[in-house]
Amino acid sequence: MLHIPCPQCGATNRLPEDRLNAHPTCGRCKSALFTGHPVTLTGENFVRHAGAKDLPLLIDCWASWCGPCRAMAPVFEAAAAEFEPRLRFGKLDTEANQNIAAKFGIRAIPTLILMRGNQEIARHSGAMNAPMLRQWINQNLPA
Repeated sequence: MLHIPCPQCGATNRLPEDRLNAHPTCGRCKSALFTGHPVTLTGENFVRHAGAKDLPLLIDCWASWCGPCRAMAPVFEAAAAEFEPRLRFGKLDTEANQNIAAKFGIRAIPTLILMRGNQEIARHSGAMNAPMLRQWINQNLPA
């Protein structure tokens, strides 16, 4: 059984691994567990998603004033549609969540952090195009 946090209400859902691709919904709020879009990460839901042991999380640390962040946003959005449900995608606004950004030592944006079970697996600073992002994910995503 996998334990998957709902992107809408945050409830943890138990899901058999063979049902990941069956468009599962949350047992509490009935929302789709995978929407093909990044989750907006906040102080309230960050720990739940970053701490998920069964579902890796790729975090895009960004800010609205950052040109490279804005340029990479559609690439990150498209990757979410491509890689879910193997991987959860999350957007962390470093201006609105300065405490989380400080905890992770974010010094440059955009910065991508791949996590699983509160453990950082990989990090990349700087914008990437779609092929570069795809290659980076495939190289660093745990099997």
